[in-house]
Amino acid sequence: MLVNIDDIKVKKRVRKDLGDIDSLKESLKIYGLMNPITLNSKYQLIAGERRLQAAKELGWTHINANIIENINSVQALEMELEENNQRKEFTDEELMEGYTRLKHLQHPNIFRKIWNLLVRFFTWIVESIKKLFSKE
Repeated sequence: MLVNIDDIKVKKRVRKDLGDIDSLKESLKIYGLMNPITLNSKYQLIAGERRLQAAKELGWTHINANIIENINSVQALEMELEENNQRKEFTDEELMEGYTRLKHLQHPNIFRKIWNLLVRFFTWIVESIKKLFSKE
């Protein structure tokens, strides 16, 4: 659900240090909000304070949110703790593999470039033949 940011209330939070908001803002600019924030039915923040703060700093007026109905303060605090505690960072090995794969996709070697060119060429030929026969 798209929510007006000005309607969101941020009560006392467990997390005191929001960390590096600048890199999160950059991510939001490039990819948008990949995971909505979580609010209760009174639009009180349950989870996503860093995302909310980054969106505010970017000048967003609305943000996607999941609204949780019929939740008490114990459940809200459990959810806040759970969301922040259950994240698992990439290991160094996983991160290296991911960036290596990304580099290969962004900068393919000459054989991959030739292959991609051939695929595009033969796809164009097939599409052209289909168009030619569909006109008859």
